[in-house]
Parts: sequence; C-alpha cells; structure tokens
Amino acid sequence: MRTKRLTLDALLTAVALTIYVVELQLPHVVPIPGVKLGLANIVTVVAMVLLGPADAAGILFSRIVLGSLFSGNMMAVLYSVSGGLACFVTMLPLKKLLTPRQIWVMSVLGAAAHNLGQMAAAVLVTGTPALIVYLPVLMVSGIAAGLFTGAAAQFAALRLKKVLDKYHG
Repeated sequence: MRTKRLTLDALLTAVALTIYVVELQLPHVVPIPGVKLGLANIVTVVAMVLLGPADAAGILFSRIVLGSLFSGNMMAVLYSVSGGLACFVTMLPLKKLLTPRQIWVMSVLGAAAHNLGQMAAAVLVTGTPALIVYLPVLMVSGIAAGLFTGAAAQFAALRLKKVLDKYHG
C-alpha cells in the first residue's frame, strides 16, 4: 500500500513541478515583481485535502527545491520555503474545519499567509523594513490568485476523490 502512496506523491510532485516550470515561461500577468498566479499550489491544496499534511508537505518542499534547481534560482528557495511554510501552517487547521465545498477558502487564506511569509523573509534578508509598504499590493494579488487556484483545487479535488475512491475501493 505504501508503494501506491509514494507513487501518487511522486506523480503529484511531477505535476506540480511541471506547472511551476511552465508558469515561469509565461509572461507576467501583472508587471509587478513577485506577483504571479502560483498555479503549482493547486497541487499542494489538492494533496492537503485528499492525502493529508504529510504527503502535502513532501510534495510542496520537493517542488520548491527541485523548482529552484531547475530554474537556476537557488535564492528562491528561501522565499519559497518561507511562504510555503506559512501557507502550510495556515492550511493545516483549516483542513479540519472546512468542508470540501470550502477548499477555496483554505487557498485564499493560505495565499495571504504565503505573502506574509515571503515578506518576512525579504525584510530579514535585505534588512529593509521599508519593504513592508509593498505588502498591500502582494496581499491583493495573492488573495486574487488564491481564489483562482482555490477554485481550481476544489474542482480537481472533488473529481479526483471519486477517482481515488474507485481506485482504492
């Protein structure tokens, strides 16, 4: 049984990594540094809902490290881990509180936490507290992106649950 789970985690990591690399190639929707959709987070949210925190954490951190290696931007690891960890810690209790029809809420709140984590890392790395003025722009864009990725994750999770139930049942 563990082999099936590991295979599913590896497959989801590959999907998340592919989405991440493809998104890097797309032109920026908004010409503001740091603003992006974060489409690979759809996979993390789906994994959190369907597989649980341990699998979701493994997929998230594997995607962050491998994505940074593939993109050649190792500095991104610090910002991505800071944001990813804040998002993960926020989503953890929400998984138990929210229904399958409220997955989008978990994504929106996770996106906001992600931006706070990244901003904290940026202030610590640069030693420039004035960067905090950029936070409102990041929060608005992050919440909008979280709404989109959350809706996509909710759609995917509800359908994948049926497939996984059939496969395991």
